[in-house]
Amino acid sequence: MTTMRVAQVTRFGGPEVIETVELPDPVPGPGEVVVEVAAADTIFVETQVRSGWAAEMWGVTPPYVPGGAVAGVVAATGEGVDPSWTGRTVAAATRQGGGYAERVLVPEGELLPLPSGLAPETAAALLHDGPTALTLFTNAQVRAGHSVLVLPAAGGAGSLLVQLAKAAGAHVTGAARGKRKLDAVRGLGADAVVDYSGPEWADGVGGLAADVVFEGVGGELGASALRLAADGARVASYGAPSGGFAAHDPAEVERRGIRLSGIEQVQFTPERHREMTARALDEAAAGRIRPLIAQRLPLNRAAEAHTSMETRAAVGKTLLVP
Repeated sequence: MTTMRVAQVTRFGGPEVIETVELPDPVPGPGEVVVEVAAADTIFVETQVRSGWAAEMWGVTPPYVPGGAVAGVVAATGEGVDPSWTGRTVAAATRQGGGYAERVLVPEGELLPLPSGLAPETAAALLHDGPTALTLFTNAQVRAGHSVLVLPAAGGAGSLLVQLAKAAGAHVTGAARGKRKLDAVRGLGADAVVDYSGPEWADGVGGLAADVVFEGVGGELGASALRLAADGARVASYGAPSGGFAAHDPAEVERRGIRLSGIEQVQFTPERHREMTARALDEAAAGRIRPLIAQRLPLNRAAEAHTSMETRAAVGKTLLVP
């Protein structure tokens, strides 16, 4: 029996519970393929699941292998699968996890061939955040001349939103934590940046009245962003890395005519997710967006990947490269 290396969560807890172990190589069943992983995406919610947060909701029981999105080469196909997939470079959602591995099982229906010239690492970095950013941006109806606030602007989705809003002709303010991230946000084209490390960060924005606010941080920090929205603004409050979504005052939202939307915007059906992922890959291949990749780590450093996300040390996406 042949084996592969995986990064496995052995029990709920801190990053140290992730261990590199050997498991049997996957064997494709009917309608499945095996992808030789070139790059696996990592996202913040995986650190929360690993810690045991909302374990019942996620339905995850250790030991398990995290990772919901990969890019790589189709190495084997199961019964009923078009054999022409073999050897093709693809991106795919795994749906059942398992992406932190050298090889992973993927349903044929999840495979997306990479556009010509698009690197697997670039594709992997877009598989979660690309559909999220494109959907939020489309729903917000950003127009030339709009003032747009993005926080966190150095994150996976936020960095894409900065680029999309700037390309649409908006004046973009990017909020992030620390000089390294602010410098990166400037490099993405933001017109202004602000450090939200301090409790009075919103006072340093100079009376910003944003027509659109993309708020993906959650908690009190996310709620404080409402102060920087113009009356009648569109506010997308879609993230909870702080441990909870922002609690915006319903009375204030109604009084000011703010059009508030939440995480429901990016709760995709599999078909819709596939459609938006394909769009994101095409946008990247055309050079209209680029993911901000902070680091590429081997599987045996998956715990370090989680630590860097939890401590907000990474400037952009962290990928695992088996």
